Amino acid sequence: MYTYGSIYLIAKDFDKSILFYRALFERDVIDQNKNRFAVFDINGLTLSIMNGTFDREHSDEVDTKGEYCALYDDYAPIMEAPNCGKVVINLSIDDLKAEYERVKSLNIAANLTKIRYINARNPYYYFCLKDPDGNTIEITGNYEGEV
Repeated sequence: MYTYGSIYLIAKDFDKSILFYRALFERDVIDQNKNRFAVFDINGLTLSIMNGTFDREHSDEVDTKGEYCALYDDYAPIMEAPNCGKVVINLSIDDLKAEYERVKSLNIAANLTKIRYINARNPYYYFCLKDPDGNTIEITGNYEGEV
């Protein structure tokens, strides 16, 4: 039986990503391994940031065993690959309008949409933004008003 560990994002700019998620989540990292890996806790689930250049730049600090597999072990090409947006980080908040205004005021969000509505059997309101590496974040929640 699996237990949940973490979803982690391989970042081009580790510090910028940490600042982005720290501001978005309004909390600090709960665990950090040097400048290689940082973990955020969001009410019991974790989202982590992996520095895509650390292993290559600090090979003397990383001990690996077993067969090397570039597809998984070489983070540099992974972090440089275009982000096609197939993974969406979905977050939920009680007051969507207040959260939209808060995120907008942070000036950290690339491609911030306005609040939108969709009904595909289950209606909901949401807005989207991109993190520093182009990962899509969708924030949903209760909303009163017109779209």
